Amino acid sequence: MRIPLLLAALLTLAACATAPSPVTGYDPALAQRLGADARGMKMYVMVVLKTGPNTTATAEEKEALFEGHFANIQRLADAGKLAVAGPFGQNERQWRGLYIFNVATVAEAMELTRTDPAIAAGIFTVEATPWYGSAAMLEVNGIHKRLEAPK
Repeated sequence: MRIPLLLAALLTLAACATAPSPVTGYDPALAQRLGADARGMKMYVMVVLKTGPNTTATAEEKEALFEGHFANIQRLADAGKLAVAGPFGQNERQWRGLYIFNVATVAEAMELTRTDPAIAAGIFTVEATPWYGSAAMLEVNGIHKRLEAPK
């Protein structure tokens, strides 16, 4: 009788130790898994994709480059390297899109941008800077998969 009670008590304590706080909602296991600091934040690298010098690509070339661009985005997201990506609306800055990389350095982010066929072909150029944002950004891709309708 004592062993089942002891086991139940230990399981209850373990559940309490990893469950979100009922007062704050703080989940220490989630914070650790996402690499969050005490504010729930972490460093990323933000990359702005801008209109590049290649303005002579044919429609067929652009189609192939963008197919590779989107496949590369998916590959990087699946690998946990890309937290968020998406296009900008029309603007006067020639900003075309945004990547938020889950990497430690600008150099690593720049290396990852070189895997994008549209960047390699000069359709886009990039600027990168460290960015401090919510560690929850790393959950976006998993949530997005639940929102995107099947093709």
